[in-house]
Amino acid sequence: MSITNETATFGGGCFWCIDAAFRRVKGVLQVSSGYTGGETTEPTYKQICTGLTGHAEVVQIKFDSSLISYETLLAMFFTLHDATQLNRQGNDIGTQYRSVIYYHDSEQQAQTNQYIAKLQSQIREDIVTEVSPATTYYPAEQYHQDYYNENPEQRYCSLLIAPKLKKFEKDYKQFLVN
Repeated sequence: MSITNETATFGGGCFWCIDAAFRRVKGVLQVSSGYTGGETTEPTYKQICTGLTGHAEVVQIKFDSSLISYETLLAMFFTLHDATQLNRQGNDIGTQYRSVIYYHDSEQQAQTNQYIAKLQSQIREDIVTEVSPATTYYPAEQYHQDYYNENPEQRYCSLLIAPKLKKFEKDYKQFLVN
């Protein structure tokens, strides 16, 4: 059986939560927290936090589309953050925390726009998720990679990420690695 390797890039606030969730999904081959969508070359976390580089905190996902569809990944992404909050997620405020999907081809662009339109028809608030072409992706510093699993007792992880993961695991049980 051959692997159909594709890439998805999602930003929905702090990348630690998105990273932790997608690491649990069957068919996801690799997850990397990082930065994209800005002007600075080789940005650092410290630079990103200023909000001046234009980058978003994102998770880049390599996945086998014969095992998990891009549309399913979209559905998962939209359950992990509030797509109606402009440039923030909870207490994380700034353009670096914007809701954004960077598409890698015209098919992803079309699927993303269709999914958002369908979702928008089901809710009252405006979805503010930016949909943009993928640009240069910069992996975040090593300590950001797999942050939740490496630091589950850290306060941010235990208070904010753990409850989201519990709900995610319940909602998407059939898609998760045992």
